[in-house]
Parts: sequence; structure tokens; C-alpha cells
Amino acid sequence: MKPFILATAGHVDHGKSALVEALTGVHPDRLPEERERGLTIDLGFGRLDLCSPDEPGTIYRIGVIDVPGHEDFVRNMVAGVGSVDLALLAVAADDGWMPQSEEHLQILEYLRVTHAVVALTKADLQPDLSGTTAEIRQRLAGTAFAGAPIVPVSIVNGRGFDALRAALIAVMRTLAPVLDIGKPRLSVDRSFSRKGIGTVVTGTLTGGVLRRGQALVIQPSGWPVRVRSLQNHGRDVDFSPPGTRTALALTDLPPEGIHRGDTITLPGLGHASATLDAMVVRSPRLSPGRSPAISLKSGSLVWVCHGTASAPARVVFLAPDQTLAPGESGCVQLRFEKPVYAWLGDRFILRDAANQITLAGGTILEPQGNRRRFRRGDHREWLAEVIKDPANPVHVARALLKRDRVLRRADLLAAARFSAAETGAAVAQLATEAAAVLTETYALDADWRQEQRRRAQNRIDAEHRLHPESAGLPLVGLRKELPPVFAEPELFSALLAALADAGYTRTGERISRRTHHRTLPAHLQAACNRVQATLLDNPLEPPSRSILTPDPASQAALRYLRDQGDVVELSQEIYLPRLGYARLKKAVTRHLETHGSATASELRQALGTTRRILIPLLEKLDRDGVTRREGDRRKLR
Repeated sequence: MKPFILATAGHVDHGKSALVEALTGVHPDRLPEERERGLTIDLGFGRLDLCSPDEPGTIYRIGVIDVPGHEDFVRNMVAGVGSVDLALLAVAADDGWMPQSEEHLQILEYLRVTHAVVALTKADLQPDLSGTTAEIRQRLAGTAFAGAPIVPVSIVNGRGFDALRAALIAVMRTLAPVLDIGKPRLSVDRSFSRKGIGTVVTGTLTGGVLRRGQALVIQPSGWPVRVRSLQNHGRDVDFSPPGTRTALALTDLPPEGIHRGDTITLPGLGHASATLDAMVVRSPRLSPGRSPAISLKSGSLVWVCHGTASAPARVVFLAPDQTLAPGESGCVQLRFEKPVYAWLGDRFILRDAANQITLAGGTILEPQGNRRRFRRGDHREWLAEVIKDPANPVHVARALLKRDRVLRRADLLAAARFSAAETGAAVAQLATEAAAVLTETYALDADWRQEQRRRAQNRIDAEHRLHPESAGLPLVGLRKELPPVFAEPELFSALLAALADAGYTRTGERISRRTHHRTLPAHLQAACNRVQATLLDNPLEPPSRSILTPDPASQAALRYLRDQGDVVELSQEIYLPRLGYARLKKAVTRHLETHGSATASELRQALGTTRRILIPLLEKLDRDGVTRREGDRRKLR
């Protein structure tokens, strides 16, 4: 079974719904008003199974979407053709090519629907079809449908339907199989409540398989749901493949929690945004002098039709005074009133503020647009680069890394029409080309990472020049010199590993060149002598740090003596000379060896010292694993 989705297209009253009924046996108009007026207002649906004698055992299962042709309902038409594989374009033999024939054709081209069959309907009303056929060929010239088969049909006498089925099969043979990229997306076109079942939604499934019991999320609301049951073309199933009309019964969701235009997908595939960056194209077929041919200006209010959704937005160009005439294209930012959900590579339609006229079509380039950076130079460069090949995951990933510098690998191209395997292969290729540096979680632009490594090296080397007496640059100081993203431990560790490869070494919480040898500058030698002399005057009862080091030179000298091991830091305020610390440590261990345990008061009396010295001393001995505290007593470990 090969699933595909077909949508009708064409002018009002050119027989689209009658075609669907003749092919499927079911009339697609479901609203009472539609039946009363004989006019399709909203989307209708059906199923068509086709078999070819040339392909025994092969069934083409076609989900059929019937769209309205009246100009007042083009928005509904767009909602029906956003995820189709081929179009069935109806042109009446007695009317020929009409305004909505043209508008629907342009919409199909904007949405990159590239395959179609033309049904020349009402063939019984026109004895000579050559003129109408020639007109259709002329209208299709230069489009993706220039070679589309044109099949005369008549509902009245049944003419041409075998040929129409054969033409559909012939076109479907040329179609690539519907892609399963492991990212199912269902654009909701209907939602309703059924007693005993709950909330039910229907839509065209693309991108992946949906299964019974699967945890999903509704976008743009972010509401989590679970699949209670599924139907595929009206049959109960355990799973539904992409390229099919699918109905889902959802748990934990009130009927008002989902609407047409919402998307059901997996968690983790991007999130909604009120700003999208895109490339917009205006058809050169727009008629001069007609309202659709009016230039599209920056700041214009438009309706954006994407998937089954339609939402108002402002279209903003890179240049405030830029306009877009028929036949032109340009990068824009779409600024919505409320968040919308889209993927990179999605196609959309722009209609005027009254939602009456189709103005343009386009492709989403950045589903998480940023209004402040839109006109920034680096973002302009990114837009210019990504538009060259937005369907190539390697190209897009390279452009994203150049712009954003660091990306989580799990998030890279999550909201895009690429599978996880394609994205993984793209990242691996960039790493092979030395364009990216990979950690377990992140991908980094290689040039930027090298720049940050040089920045770190320069800062460490500067520390050696300014403070040759120091053991190296504190890691906390190095972090402050780097972009905030290096607060992430994995990225900072990767940078330290790169520095190690470049001849640097980490010692405790400092980093230095391996060739660095600590030397004491002459101006610090006298300060060291003063500090040591002060501490040795009373090695068991040192002064406070503020008295011991009243100036920057003596503070640097104290750090040097501490790092050299000549001075022991009990706390930020208490420092002992090495000899004094050793004596106190020995006294504590002897007392505990003799008595088994002791309180701080007992140790203070035994050592003949003060609480100012004893408490920091005991805390250091605890940290160093010499003693341990149990309640208010100390014991040897």
C-alpha cells in the first residue's frame, strides 16, 4: 500500500466536489449550508484506492481533500493543500480558465506542489475541446505543471473517469515515497467531541508515524496529550503512517483545548514563536493593474496561511523602505500578535489584510525569529547564506553554527524537515571538515572555538607576565573572561582539554603554561620577608589578615607564600606559618590519640590557644580528613 494525499483545486462551480464523489463514491460536502447552496465552503474529505494492472498487488491509497473554489473561501482552500502530494485541478470546458483557476495555481506553486492532473470537467457541454485544452496548456506553460495530463471528463455521461484514474496512477508512479523522518506532524483541520470517546481531531499526517498510547504535544499551546485511539481513512488502527488522513482521539483534553490550525507533534521539536524569519516570493504571473499586483511594503498587515492555520502578522523587510513587486523575492520577518508553530523549510501563503487576495508565498528560514537582531549584520549574512540551500542539512547546520556559535546537538534542526539521522550525519560531516567541534551535548563553530581558546591563552599568559609569582590564573577568573556559555561545565571542560593540548596544565583551581616557573619579583621579596617575620614572631597566634597584609604588595606576597606551602590558610582571615600549623596539628592528633575524642573547649585548653585560632584549625583538619566531627566532639578518622 502506497499512501498519498491529493487535493482538488480550481474555480468555483467547476465540478471539484462532483469529481471527488465520482471517484470515491462519497460526496465531500458535509455542512448543511454547503448542500443547500450547492457550494463548497469548507474542506471535504474522501478516500480513493487505485490499482494498476501493471503493478499487481500495489494499491495506491489516496486521501482526497476537496477544497472550496469560491474566492471568499480561499483561506480554507489553502488549509487543505498545505501537505499534499499532488493536485487534481478542475477546469470546466464551458468556462475555461477563470480567476480562481489562476489563484489556485499560484497557491500550489507557492506551496511547492509539483505534480498535478488536470480534469477538464463538463466535457459534455463542449463538442470541441481543443480550444479549452490549448488555453490550459498555455496557462500551465512555465509552471511545474506544464506537462500535466489533461483528461476530459463528464459527470453526466461518465466519460473519461477510467482515463482520469489511469492518469492519477501514472503520476503517482513518479512520486517519491512519503518520507518518514521520525518527526510526525498532524495539522489539525477538524476537531470535535464524541460521547464516550472525548476530543477527536483529524488532519493530514506527515513526517512520521503516530501510535496508540503515544505522548504528544499540541502546538502552539504546548499542551501535553496522549493518543487514546487512531483511525486511518476511517479504519481503527494501532498506528498511522505519514501520508495518510488520520483521526486521533486524545486524552486529558477538553474540546476547546484544540482548534483548526493547531499542530500535534512530538515533544522537543521546537516551540511556538511570535516572530518568524522567511523568504517571500511574489509570482511573476500577478496581473498588472490588479490589486494582487500592488507592491508589498514593509509594515504591511497580512494574513499568513501556514498548514491549516491562518493568522494576522506584520511583514517587515530588512530595509524599512523596501517593497516587493510581482516577480521579486526578499527576506522578511513576520511579526504575529500571538505565537505560531512552524519549522524551518515550511511553506506558507501571504494574503492581504482582508484575507481576500493572495499576495505571495514563502519559506520559513528561522522559526525562532528575533526582532532585535533581524537587521543586524551577522543575521543578514546568515539569511543570505541559508537561503542558498535550505533543504540541505549540512548547509543549514553550517550556517546556524556560524551565526549562533554554540548549539545543543539535540536541538540542532529539531524544528526542521530533517531526520535525526540526517542531522547527525550533517554534524559529523562538519566535524570531519574541521568546521565544527563536538562535545557529548554540544556542537561549536570551529573558528569561534579556536578564537575562544586563543582568548583564554592570552589571558593566562598575561597573568604570568603580571604575576610571575602566581601559580597560574584562577579558573574562576578565566571563566569571567569568556562568553557566558562557558558557565556550562561540559563546555568549560572541553576548553580546558583544548588548552591542555596547547601546552597548558591545570593544578587544582588554577591553570598555567607547563613551562611556567614561579619567580618572585624584587618588589615582592621585601614584602614576603615582612609577612614571614610577622608570622614567625608568634607562630601560634598570628594577627588578622588585615593587619598582616595592609597593602597590595603584602597581599600578593601572602598568596605566594601560601601557594609555596610556607604559609597555611586556615580561613580567609587566619594564616599560620608552616611550622606553627604543624605544631598545632600534632598537638590535636596526640590529644585525640590519648583521649579518643574531645570537645572544642577541651582541645582549646589542651593547646593553650584561642577559639579564633582553634575553630578554623579544626574545620581545616575536618576538610583534610585528619579529624571528623560527631556532635560536639572531634575524633581522628
